[in-house]
Amino acid sequence: MPSCHLVQLNIAKMKFSIESTEMSDFVDNLETINALADSSPGFVWRLQTEDGDATGIVFFGSDVLVNMSIWQDVESLHNFVYKTAHSKIMSRRKEWFHRVEEAYTVLWWAPEAKIPSLDEANSKLELLKSRGPTAAAFSFKQAYPSQGC
Repeated sequence: MPSCHLVQLNIAKMKFSIESTEMSDFVDNLETINALADSSPGFVWRLQTEDGDATGIVFFGSDVLVNMSIWQDVESLHNFVYKTAHSKIMSRRKEWFHRVEEAYTVLWWAPEAKIPSLDEANSKLELLKSRGPTAAAFSFKQAYPSQGC
């Protein structure tokens, strides 16, 4: 059975431009939170530009921030998201981002050596939106175990 890693995608529609003073607290914490992710147990990879940033990636639109990362397992990602300084910053999400009624985060399993494309990530998000959680695209609330990818 092939080894698998957990991939996560989340998107957020900004209330203000990334350069605005309203976004400054968020932007000022990006480097610290990204470094925390990079050094967290179970972290494998994250989407970023050559400058180590992802705020300039406009795949979902110029007002939408995208975060995609790969982790060894659900527990590792869960620990980073909810048990580190990341949770304190994200508790302020409503200051910077519009509330979204539909799914904006998706998780799925991928072969260990594969870096998914944003097209694939978008397909997984759309699958979650249209069908709800399945083994192919799920959420923290209803996570599925790896089935060999």
